[in-house]
Formats: sequence, structure tokens, C-alpha cells
Amino acid sequence: MKDNKVLRYIENVLENMPNDWLRLTTHRLDIYNEELAKTEFLKQFEILFQENNSETPALSELPTAFDYIRLGHPLSSILEWTIAHLNDLNPENVISFSSRTIPVLAVLRKNLLDNKNTRILYKGELPDYFDAEVIKHVYNYNFEMKQVKRSEKISDFDGSTILVSQDDEIGHADLTPHIDFYISVHSKLGSILLVNGEKNDSYISEIQHVRRRETIAMTPANCFTALQLLVNKPAFNNEKSDGATTKARVLESIKEITGTKAEALLGSSGLSTQYAIMMGLIDNALEKHKGKDIRFIVPPNCYGGTNDQARRVAACIDNVEVVDLPVDGDNDMVQSIDTVLDKIASEDAVPYIIAEIPTNPRVEVPNLKNLKEVLSKERKTASGDVAIDPVFILDQTFCPNVQFLSKDGILSTVRTISYVSGSKFPSGGKCTAGYCVANEKAEDLLKKIDKHLRLCDNEATELQVDILANQLPSMNQRIADAYKNTRDFVNFIHDTLPEAKINFVSEELAQQGFTPSVFSLDLPTKGNTAEEREAYKRELNKKLINLMITEIPNESKYCVSYGQLKGCYWTIPATSTQGTTKEDDKDYIARVSLSPNLDLELHKKVFLEFVEQI
Repeated sequence: MKDNKVLRYIENVLENMPNDWLRLTTHRLDIYNEELAKTEFLKQFEILFQENNSETPALSELPTAFDYIRLGHPLSSILEWTIAHLNDLNPENVISFSSRTIPVLAVLRKNLLDNKNTRILYKGELPDYFDAEVIKHVYNYNFEMKQVKRSEKISDFDGSTILVSQDDEIGHADLTPHIDFYISVHSKLGSILLVNGEKNDSYISEIQHVRRRETIAMTPANCFTALQLLVNKPAFNNEKSDGATTKARVLESIKEITGTKAEALLGSSGLSTQYAIMMGLIDNALEKHKGKDIRFIVPPNCYGGTNDQARRVAACIDNVEVVDLPVDGDNDMVQSIDTVLDKIASEDAVPYIIAEIPTNPRVEVPNLKNLKEVLSKERKTASGDVAIDPVFILDQTFCPNVQFLSKDGILSTVRTISYVSGSKFPSGGKCTAGYCVANEKAEDLLKKIDKHLRLCDNEATELQVDILANQLPSMNQRIADAYKNTRDFVNFIHDTLPEAKINFVSEELAQQGFTPSVFSLDLPTKGNTAEEREAYKRELNKKLINLMITEIPNESKYCVSYGQLKGCYWTIPATSTQGTTKEDDKDYIARVSLSPNLDLELHKKVFLEFVEQI
């Protein structure tokens, strides 16, 4: 009876849900409390369920659920809530994934760090992409595996038992006391992990964090299909799209944009692409440089996802370590790289550098000629041998139009891999898919990266590829138009509030092709002590952002986004993109990103009001 009530309600929700739940990567940015992002959404959704209210206006007023699709969204939250109700679990015990591999890896990661045994039981055959030997050798995870029959009784085990079911059934799980984690795998949609028993509650936040950093939640479109299957509605469109042709168009667009020859790799998000890069390079080092230590050189204040992921990987593998690379403010990226590479060369370790150009949030571009020289320099080990040359891993999300890796590009002679978060300019904010490319010097590394993208089942979905096919051809024009708006707004702020420090590219850099549409704003402050001045500035940041999103609610949003098709996005990196960064490295400044389509004069008018108030 209870199941029927839940499913009838969900059927009505699917009929009446806001279009944005399927269209946008982040819903209702104007109702956003990061600390309560999922609990607040589901708490209010539960109230609507109890009232049997599935009307569109009521659903539209629900607050943001998680962020950016990586950590979740309205439809993934509702799918998880529904499955939890059907299996007498708390909603937080159900976690959906676009990947069919990562939920297993998430449990293995925690058990590695906790020194706990893991048993993987599976029905039928495990998919080809689940390579147990690589997971043990490269990821350093420990486990035993056993195939079980459907009716087989599961014995006791000293550790965690994961049961993987591949019957494409959505929603129902046979949870017995000896099963700690039940993973339901659907061949077209992804997977759903159920955490069973109070003793395993400590895994929930760890598993969710893996989803945030190394993959994404089941996509909105696939969650919608899964919910339709639950309520016995037709789910799959019988019209067959030509996925191969669409993907070929995307790959051709990326070649034109980047000036590279090798085929790009398409990931489900920027971070899932970066994860494949990291694990692929570790795999390569284990093969080509046996016994040597591996160093990932990472700016401590770069995007929190990059920083956190690198440290999470290093925590799992004994010979992998993260080395800080100071790049912003008083630190010069080129000089820092030179110093760090000298040290790593003396240790005869394998150097991999991850860096953003322009940097985030200070929007700085290093001297590229000097960067090339430093990366190309031959170095010696302590014993006088030639040191291993570095691989430069470039996050160029802020300037995906710059051809760093082309035949004549500034980094053409340095082993370089470049990647871009597709949730920004490539898709116009319509999906999270990311991509990576390599120059001719680094082409051989793509095979290893592709291997780990597939192993983690983190390739872009068919719909994500469709979206990229539609959006990539207009990307460079959108970048040019958005830069024009941003330069106009930056000049206006400079004239209106000259005491403010604005971090943005120079006109000279823009002429070289560096045309980001994001800038950071260090507002003027006052106070008798450094603490008072910092506190005043932080409050001023909030005041500015709140005024903008209140006065221009249809265009100004509080979000870390960038490259959207319309509007203006505001954030404070220290509380968003730098969420897991060490406190001393955080930037409590305002970061602003403009699109090619917004009412710029209205934004100027409201900013002028802010200046008059201070």
C-alpha cells in the first residue's frame, strides 16, 4: 500500500515537474544553502508528499539540491528518495551514479584507508571494463571476488560485502544482514548504491564525496528514465540516434578548436576527466619508471576539486605525493615550477604538473615563453643522470579557445595534456561533460588515460555528447562576446570604484587570445587591524552579491558557474570552489563571470547603487 502511494505520487511529479530539472545543471540558484543542499530539498519534498501536492508551482519553489550534477540534483535526489522509501531506508543511504564502476571503488577507497577487508560478490558476469588487476595494481585497492547465483545464501565475512546486481532492475533490492552495500547496475543508465545497516552509516559521506570528486551522479535525463521505469511508464525512445556520427562531429570540433591531431577523450565531467588523467599517468609511471616516486605538483589555492582530488589520490598510493606550487599574487608560476622541478629531479622522481591558465581566481597568465623554457630544461638527478621530463597537465577551462597544444602552439614542444570542464563554455552550462587533448609529444599518454576513463565508466553519456555537438561550434564566438561584456563591466567598475583591485587579463594578453569572461574583485576595506579590515571586506562581498542577485534575479545568480549562455554569476571562491583548500590559501574575494547575453547596463546601474551605499 505504501509503495503504491509513493509511486502514484512520483508519477504525478514526473508529469508536473519544472522543465529546469532536466535542462539545467543547477536548479534555483536563488534558493541555495550549500550546507543544507540535499537535506533541505528532500525535507520540503517530503512535506509536499505528505500533503499529496505535486503541482508545478510547489515543485518549482523547492530549493537547490546539491550542485552541478556531480554531487546531485533534483531528479537524482527524488530517485534516491523513492528507492529509499521502497526499501525502508533513509534517503541518504541511497546514492546514484552515472558510472557503473565508481560505487565499488568508493567503498574500496574507504576500506583501504581503514585497513578493512572487502568482498565483491556478483551475479552474472562482471563487465569487461571492470579490470580487477588494474584496480589492485594502480589504484592500490584490496579485495576478493566471487560469482554467486541468484538464490545462493550469502555467508558471513570479516569485512565489507558488496553485492553487484546487473539485472537492469530499478528500485528493489534483496537486502540481507550479510550484504553491506548493494549496487544495482543498469546497462544504459548507471548504477544505484544502497548502504545497508547502521554499522555502515560512516561510509555515506565518504561515498558521496567520491561522487563529487571523481565522477557524477546519474544524469537528470537518466534519472528521469529510471523514475519512469519505477512507475511502469515507457522509458526509452525507440528512435535510434546516430551516436557514432554525433561523437565524430564533437571530436572534429575539438580538433578545430584546439589545433590538435589526436582524437580527444570525452568524460562525464571535468573532474572525471582529470581523474582519468591522473590515474592514467600513474599507470604509465608504474610501467615506464618502475620503483620511482611520483609527484603531482599542484597550486594550493587552485580550484578545490582539483586540489582535493590530487590529495585524495595521493592518500591511497604510497609512492604518490602532492607538492605545492605557489602561483598567485606575489608568487610567479614559472619561478615556482623551476624551483620545484629542480628538487624533484634531484630526487629522481616522476613530475606531473597540474595548473590552470589563467589562474583561478586571480586570472593571471604567466610569461608563456619563460614557462616553455622552464618546462623544456634538461635537469639532472643527484647522481648526475638526466632526470625524467615533466608532463604539464593544463586546465584551460577559462580559455578553451587558446591553442596551446597546436603544432605551432607555445607548448607544442613540451609533453602537455590539456583538459576543459564541459559544464562551462563547451556546453553553455547545459551539461557537465569534459574533454582532454594532447599535443604530439604527449599523444602516447592518451591510451592510458582512455583506459582509466573506461575502467571508471566515466565517459560522456550519449546525451552529453549530443549537447556538445550542438554547442561547441558556437563556442569561440560566445567566448568573444562574453569577453566584450566583461571588459566593458571591468572598465566601468574601475572608473566607478577606482580603489577596488580588479584581477583581469590585460589588453595586451587579450590581443594574444586570452579572453576570459571572469574577473575577481578585491573590494576596498577599512578598519584599525588586519582582522577588522578582512572582516569588513568579507561583509562587503556578501552585500554586493546579495544586492546583485536581489535586484536582477533573472540574470544575476549566486553560483561558481562560468560560460553560461546568459546571465551573470557571482561567488566567493573561499566558500565555494576552494571549499576543501587549506584556510591560509583561500581567497575571500568576489569572483564574477559574465555571459554573452545579459543586460549589462542594468548590472552597471545596480553596481553604482552599491558604490553609493558604501
